Amino acid sequence: MKICLVSLGCTKNLVDSELILGLFAQVNGEIVTKPEESDCIIINTCGFVEDAKKESIAMILEMLDYRTKKRPVIVSGCLAERYIEELKESLPEVDLIIPLKDYEKIGKVLADFFKDEKFSDKRLDFEKRVRSTYSHLAYLRISDGCDNKCSYCAIPLIRGNYKSRLKAEIISEAKLLIKQKVKEIVLISQDLTNYGNDLAEKENLTSLLQAITEIKGDFKVRLLYLYPDEITDCLLDFIKNETKMIPYFDIPIQHASDKILKLMNRRGSQKQLKSLFAKIKEIPNAVLRTTVMLGFPEETEEDFLILKTFIEEIKFNHLGSFLYSPEEGTASFLRPVPQKDASMGYLNSIMEKQSWISLNHLEKFIGKVEEVIVEGYDKTEKLYYGRNYYFAPDEIDGRIIFKSKKKLNISESFLVKITECDFYQLKGEIYED
Repeated sequence: MKICLVSLGCTKNLVDSELILGLFAQVNGEIVTKPEESDCIIINTCGFVEDAKKESIAMILEMLDYRTKKRPVIVSGCLAERYIEELKESLPEVDLIIPLKDYEKIGKVLADFFKDEKFSDKRLDFEKRVRSTYSHLAYLRISDGCDNKCSYCAIPLIRGNYKSRLKAEIISEAKLLIKQKVKEIVLISQDLTNYGNDLAEKENLTSLLQAITEIKGDFKVRLLYLYPDEITDCLLDFIKNETKMIPYFDIPIQHASDKILKLMNRRGSQKQLKSLFAKIKEIPNAVLRTTVMLGFPEETEEDFLILKTFIEEIKFNHLGSFLYSPEEGTASFLRPVPQKDASMGYLNSIMEKQSWISLNHLEKFIGKVEEVIVEGYDKTEKLYYGRNYYFAPDEIDGRIIFKSKKKLNISESFLVKITECDFYQLKGEIYED
């Protein structure tokens, strides 16, 4: 059976997609990238915000054009979990919908659907997943769900309460990835910093990181998504002193106005955020990334100016912004929102300010020699591109573009001398000593 899978949404959903591909690989399925060449099409959807839902629906409709009696279309993921009945009613052409709650019995679901018993005893197995990332990179998901209950967020409605994976299971997967020559392990979760609070043995993120970094091998660990008020001095000290840890701090704050933070049901305050970021900036080569939300109910120009001033003061290395999306079932759903034009104006103002902050940070790299891992080649421009520690692999931060007279292999590291930059990327050439 030839499988074509389209994965939408975040890296956490990407891991689910890799697990599903791994299940089909267990029954000798072949993965193809063109839907017209497949025997089955799967769309693993996102349902986090309105734009993501629209993208998922559009992709389902696109893939349905390839559907035949011998080429079924299956829909899985967050949209399937949140809107299964609506999908059944509005898109009856979809052959099978698999919500998240059925992932534990997905082998039986597929066995019944395909009328093929070879699926019946198969399950989603982290150590049998088919990775879709570069060979040097792997995402390691340490939990699912979320307990934070932010008033705008639908993740607890979709993914449920926070559930940590067992430490032994995570370590086993990490060892396998290192054996597979993975150089950068990216820990992901809805909230990494809550890890272990629900486990009987009461582990925490620092103790987990200590166990991972004790594994022998040439690799680095990057963390994506830390909740601000759960970041301990112990965690900061560990990241500072452990050579296998990339000092990269992805800490979405959403806002800096105490009033808006409270309405968002976000713990902490602007004062506490400033204190935290001051500590982080004491760590050599620390990189700060955040996201902020504009247009939340009751946000005023005063709140916006508080946020803008905060961003000007902290000077994040990377910052993304997005507009508030009212989501059914969340505490803020029925609250009146500010005018969209005004909110978009605020967002544009924030991003213009951030572009100059980013440029100022990147200018400091000019003249330096950086270790860069190659992730692609632009045949038109005849330039390679890749990343160093400063950029995360999710294509949000930016990248390094560089020249080389010799042919370079993807996933190998080289020294690159940085010669110039623009607002969000560095430029250079292979360093000849």
